[in-house]
Amino acid sequence: MTLKIYTKTGDRGETGLFGGQRVPKDHDRVQAYGDVDELNSLLGVAIVHLEADGQAEIAAGLRAVQSDLFTVGANLATPAVEDGGRESAWIPVLPPGRTAELEAWIDAAEGELEPLKSFVLPGGAAGAAYLHLARTVCRRAERRVVSLSHIAHVGEEWIMYLNRLSDLLFTLARLANRRAAVDNVPWVPNPRGGVQAGS
Repeated sequence: MTLKIYTKTGDRGETGLFGGQRVPKDHDRVQAYGDVDELNSLLGVAIVHLEADGQAEIAAGLRAVQSDLFTVGANLATPAVEDGGRESAWIPVLPPGRTAELEAWIDAAEGELEPLKSFVLPGGAAGAAYLHLARTVCRRAERRVVSLSHIAHVGEEWIMYLNRLSDLLFTLARLANRRAAVDNVPWVPNPRGGVQAGS
């Protein structure tokens, strides 16, 4: 049996959660897993550019992250029993220690980098620029999940994972630039009372 991509069940602005509940498409839960989905798609773009730049090692690690994000999204789309949902053996879980693995990746990447002494302007090689963009979307996803946690039961590990992932994406952006021999440009703030450009 072939599934159709359109179901028409959402034509009135509602969508179905895992477990059968129907909610508006702008519900906090939908916003949360929607931002995680956006992040996943953006990582796909970053991976394409990283592979084109010959940075297959970083790209391969990010494909594992994409699988993690599907897991996070599936859990966000499944209300807890306390929120009227029902148990499902089908919903996957994040492997134990996955956040610690991200930390180890950050530590290894920082071993190749100069110590960070200032903010860095987003940009550089294409893969790095998309990683910077992915970091900002990751932070938004994290904020959405935190907002959801105020009204529903949300796994602490998902917030922790997204928090650490944004740190990883920033670090990998710097690393991708370094490996591409592109400078990471530091932010040089204008001094208070200084002369502004064009004045």
